[in-house]
Amino acid sequence: MAHIGIDQPVVTMVNVFTVEPANQQKLVDILIEATDAVMSKVDGFVSANIHASLDGTRVVNYAQWKSEEHFTAMLKNPEVHPHFGEVRAIATPERHLYKVVYTEDAHV
Repeated sequence: MAHIGIDQPVVTMVNVFTVEPANQQKLVDILIEATDAVMSKVDGFVSANIHASLDGTRVVNYAQWKSEEHFTAMLKNPEVHPHFGEVRAIATPERHLYKVVYTEDAHV
């Protein structure tokens, strides 16, 4: 489970995929399979959260890694490459790394 906070020692990867609505669920399925089968076992993985837009045109992967170095090493891992190819066949990714600078929760 993702813990979002400025005190968390993680780097956050946000990947926004543009996809045709007819392929949104297929993309979600590929990302879940890749996470379960490969990513979750890669050194430095912390969490992944997949979001599907209500209009069907986007999927967002909000993932946390222990460090930028762990994330970069994952990109070089040959086990992840087949999943990247599957994704790029049906979607256009736009990936960036972030640090959390502010959070606020509802006071209930």
